[in-house]
Amino acid sequence: MGKYLDPRADLTFKKVFGEHKHLVISLLNALLPLKDDERVESIEYWPAEKVPDRPLAEKDSIVDVCCKDNKNREFIVEMQMTWTDSFKKRVLLNASKAYVAQSKKGDDYELLQPVYALNFVNENFMNDVDNYYHYYHLVHDKYTDKVIDGLHLIFVELKKFKPQTYAEKKMQVLWLRFLTEINDETREVPAELLENAEVSEALEIVERAAFDDAEMRAYDKFWDNVSVLKTLENARKREIEEAEKAKREAEKAKAEAEEAKAEAEEAKAEAEEAKAEVEEAKTKLKQEKLDTARKLKAMNVMTTAQIAEATGLTADEIEGL
Repeated sequence: MGKYLDPRADLTFKKVFGEHKHLVISLLNALLPLKDDERVESIEYWPAEKVPDRPLAEKDSIVDVCCKDNKNREFIVEMQMTWTDSFKKRVLLNASKAYVAQSKKGDDYELLQPVYALNFVNENFMNDVDNYYHYYHLVHDKYTDKVIDGLHLIFVELKKFKPQTYAEKKMQVLWLRFLTEINDETREVPAELLENAEVSEALEIVERAAFDDAEMRAYDKFWDNVSVLKTLENARKREIEEAEKAKREAEKAKAEAEEAKAEAEEAKAEAEEAKAEVEEAKTKLKQEKLDTARKLKAMNVMTTAQIAEATGLTADEIEGL
């Protein structure tokens, strides 16, 4: 058993970032796309009644910390342990609600401040790109310097993060290493994390010895719930995949049946066409025999029997000419 608890859990994440303002400020400044003059300087946590409601199915897999800074910008920080296709839309909805909630009747719209939703995701969801950091905001599709400053949505895929050294992103790397490298199995902490005062303080907060028995039960229950939700979500995904597979197979069988039907109809049409050609050839040959017999009869040099033998016609057919 390691010395530390996993900082991604509800209990530990909130102990670090929901009770220590300077640490969440450091996290926000490290992970948000802020210019130097936009950095967060001070914050106040939201009152409990303002924190967005969570869907019942996701309550046990989401950790959140919400706050507002001295410029009245609002920040929603989430740790999402399980990924669902609706997560992005829910993030957009909650950020939009926070933005709209600033407006009071008669207020000047210029007073509205941006809302930042910072979302750490413990599963990969954008499998066709390598980057772990995804930033969404309102920007002109052609002139990318033209921006409507309102909603800022950031998603960080923790499993894609690699602990490389970026001088200009030192704190981002350190905080992401704290979230991805520290867990129940940690025996030895990398020196780079211990050397940074803020991350070192966060490490002290998540030391196992700092939690009582009730907190440990809550911690263990959180991970049990995450395991259950992952199992249910994987089962749901398998059901969807199997349903989609069955649908594809049914569509393929239908297409093959329609193709076979079309081929059968084409073969039938070709057979009827060939039959018609045969009938036409027979009619043409019969007419040629009749014409020949008529000429021979007119010449009056052959008997009816001889003409019949020469043309294959019957005596009655020749007599009728």
